[in-house]
Amino acid sequence: MSTLPSRLSVVTLGARDTGALRSFYRSLGWTELPSSDDGWSAFLLGGVLLALYPLPDLAAEAAPGVPDPAGGWSGVTLATIVDSREQVDTAFAEAVAAGAVVVAEPTDRPWGGRSGYFADPEGNRWEIAWAGTARFDERGALLAFG
Repeated sequence: MSTLPSRLSVVTLGARDTGALRSFYRSLGWTELPSSDDGWSAFLLGGVLLALYPLPDLAAEAAPGVPDPAGGWSGVTLATIVDSREQVDTAFAEAVAAGAVVVAEPTDRPWGGRSGYFADPEGNRWEIAWAGTARFDERGALLAFG
């Protein structure tokens, strides 16, 4: 039996401009932890912490000796699953109004759901999705999918 729990607790984005990212996520209406500043910032999302950490500091810890990545897409997407098909479009529009860059407009997907993609000010990709099989607890933490 493993001592490593099967859970995701924190997603950390290495930020090139922590202040701009903090401002963007606050513009989405997300509540920032009181201890946040430009040296480390975090938002509690459902049951997962979204942390923003200056890229050079994160690289020193997580990738010592590896050259800093170029700007643009990292090959990783983050997703927020909403409660209804219609909410995909309204949540997507709110993200764009807060300064997100449209990557792919919301559309019905072959797997039966609906989703669209946007990029935050540093190119991190977010998917806003609805999946009829997703189930959440009272905090918004994902309990089941599929």
